[in-house]
Amino acid sequence: MQSRDRMFTIVKSDKVVDIDVRRQMSKIFAEGFSEWLDYFSKDKSKIANAFAHMFVLDQFYVAIANNKVAGMAACTDGKTLSIRLNKKELRKHLGFLKGSIAGIVLKKEWEAPFENFPPNSGSIEFVGTAIEFRGNGVASQIIRHILENDQYNDYVIEEVADTNIPAVELYIKLGFEEYKRKALSEKIAQKSGINHYLSFKYSKSKDG
Repeated sequence: MQSRDRMFTIVKSDKVVDIDVRRQMSKIFAEGFSEWLDYFSKDKSKIANAFAHMFVLDQFYVAIANNKVAGMAACTDGKTLSIRLNKKELRKHLGFLKGSIAGIVLKKEWEAPFENFPPNSGSIEFVGTAIEFRGNGVASQIIRHILENDQYNDYVIEEVADTNIPAVELYIKLGFEEYKRKALSEKIAQKSGINHYLSFKYSKSKDG
C-alpha cells in the first residue's frame, strides 16, 4: 500500500523501481547519523558506500519525490531486523581495522534483540530525511503512514538522543509519549553532549 501526501509518495522501499533506492537511503543515513559514525570516517560518501548494503528493504518505508528518496523509516515487529551488517563490506570501504570494529561494535548495538518487547507492537527505526527535503514534513508523513497502515496496536521509538530536539518535538506532536529514559555514563555524556536516550510509545487505543 502507498499513500500520496503533498509532493511525496510513500511506499515500501523494496517496491521502488527505476531508482537506486539503497544508494539514496545510505546517503540519508550518512547525513543523518554522522555524529555516531565520525570515528569510522568523516567522509560522508565513504560512510554511505560502507553502509549501503545493510538495509533490509522490506522493513523500510520511503518517501519519493521527483524520482528521489526524500526520507525513510523502518517499522519492524521487534524481532525482525531492519538492518544486517556485513563485515566484509565494512572492511572493503572502511579498511580492515575500522571495518572490523564497526562489524563488532555496531552489530552488537544495532542487531541486538529487544528485551521484553511488548506484543502486537511495532518498532519504528532509522528515521531520516534527505538534506534537500528537510523542513517539508517528510518524517511526519512517513510515520503517519506507518501508524495508519501497519497492523500493530502500539508503536515504540527507542533511544532518541535528548539533544535531538526536532525529533523529540516531532514524536510528541504525532502523539507519542515518553515512557523511558536511559542515562549515559558521565564520560560518554561529556564526549557526545547527550545525557539521556529517550524512548517513546504510541497507542492506537487512545485514539479510539
